[in-house]
Amino acid sequence: MTNEEDIVWHETTVDRVSREARLGQRGVVVWFTGLSGCGKSTVANELDRQLNDLSHATMLLDGDNIRHGLCAPPAKLEPEHGAEFANRFGLGFGAIDREENIRRIGAVGALMASAGLITLTAFVSPYRQDRDRVRQIVEASGKAGDFIEVFVDTPLEICEARDPKGLYKKARAGEIKHFTGISDPYEAPEKPEIHLAGGDDRTPDQQAAEVLEVLKTRGILG
Repeated sequence: MTNEEDIVWHETTVDRVSREARLGQRGVVVWFTGLSGCGKSTVANELDRQLNDLSHATMLLDGDNIRHGLCAPPAKLEPEHGAEFANRFGLGFGAIDREENIRRIGAVGALMASAGLITLTAFVSPYRQDRDRVRQIVEASGKAGDFIEVFVDTPLEICEARDPKGLYKKARAGEIKHFTGISDPYEAPEKPEIHLAGGDDRTPDQQAAEVLEVLKTRGILG
């Protein structure tokens, strides 16, 4: 059995600089955070489209999509892997499960950024400490500035009025536990790189264009 001290880091023949040079861009993680229904997935998808229209290599990681595989809850894993496996590796929505969910995404995002991809993520990620840890993971494998936090700051009442998936209604009825903004807290970023006022009159494409301009001024687009 391999011991922890036997796990070593292996440098790759093709380094990050070479990958970024081939793509003509800088690998980064653009981390959209905000309440459910704030518009972060919509803006992230629109930014993804705008970047692809400019021929940039991107990857979008969405909170719901990730829960179908990498961070699936126990109920999704049990039919194929059994209860013991599902309960050990499946992730629910309590504080510890959310911490591990964000840790996994941070590790994956760092790998994608190391490959030179502009990696967009859209997760509620309610806890400030978890987001700060992701920043450390991403910047440890690259450099300062490789993690760009985008706070989609939409008031709770607007998010709840939208309620596109009916989650707020279920949370108010007690059908969903640990729901951010209702029964669990959301810790807003204190100094995000980009602060989008999600309740204003701008369209998602205009908000995405604002993020795009920041990426340009930071030299990420080459």
